[in-house]
Amino acid sequence: MGEVRVKVKLTNAIDEGMARRGKIGKEEIRRYEADALVDTGAVSSVVPANVMEQLGVLSIGTRVAEYADGRNDVVDLTEPIVFDIIGRITTENAMVLGDEVIIGQTILEVLDLQVDCRNQKLIPNPAHPDQPVVKIK
Repeated sequence: MGEVRVKVKLTNAIDEGMARRGKIGKEEIRRYEADALVDTGAVSSVVPANVMEQLGVLSIGTRVAEYADGRNDVVDLTEPIVFDIIGRITTENAMVLGDEVIIGQTILEVLDLQVDCRNQKLIPNPAHPDQPVVKIK
């Protein structure tokens, strides 16, 4: 598969909740936009440490990350981040490593997005073009 990249808007989910509750103004919500790599081989999504800092999310613990070459590494896991990809939104904790934002399988599944290998882009599931449909059973 060729490399597929997508624009993603990341938001501090706790900031969003605080703004909804009137504790902070909408202009205080910390955000970050990235040109992210879509990696169907990755289960979880990834943000670099500098993105974690810019969003103002903290580590809630660690996870073991297994790389394609078989190496394992213990990495931080963030507080919730809102991922907005082509207008579809979900919230997820991300692993902290590397130098680019990576979109993994869990976000693709929840947002009902598919990789169009021929055109090297991310598209909504053709069976559900208007909104994500998530299988629960």
